[in-house]
Amino acid sequence: MFNTTPYEQRFQSTVAHFEEELKKVRTGRAHPSMLDSVLVEAYGQRMPLNQLANITAPEAQILTVTPFDPSNIQVIAAAIRADQSLGLNPSDDGRLVRVPIPALTEERRHQLVKQTSEKVEDARIALRTIRQDALKEAKRMKDAKELSEDDMKRVEKQIDDIMSTTNAQIEDAFKAKEKDILTL
Repeated sequence: MFNTTPYEQRFQSTVAHFEEELKKVRTGRAHPSMLDSVLVEAYGQRMPLNQLANITAPEAQILTVTPFDPSNIQVIAAAIRADQSLGLNPSDDGRLVRVPIPALTEERRHQLVKQTSEKVEDARIALRTIRQDALKEAKRMKDAKELSEDDMKRVEKQIDDIMSTTNAQIEDAFKAKEKDILTL
């Protein structure tokens, strides 16, 4: 009998990856995960910012970055400034780095929605690839006489049901993020 569990797990990991990608997309207010993509050159290697500092959002429009080691404050500010996709301009006062989050313009909001929809398409492509892999495996089993014609149809229906459920999860996450981005 055909086992759909590994494919279900791959579908769910695709959804989880998509949701992680959505967290990186900026909305109108500050959120510590906005800086997750920042890599800092410290101690002779590139490290994620969250391993070098504590990131908080004390206000809706400001992030504060408190380094564990104050000697890293300049490289942290430089790394945030260097990440062009964020477009942020941090300032440091010797103890912590303040990162003001500029308000989004209407044009920028629509641009962010467009970028997010590209991420949706990437997730859908990944889902289709997983579906093709599952159907190829089922066809291989049918050709090897391990599955009957009826079982093959049942497997196709199961995979398509899982696919539509997963697609709906991605669509719901996108709609929520789109609403979040467009809300002033």
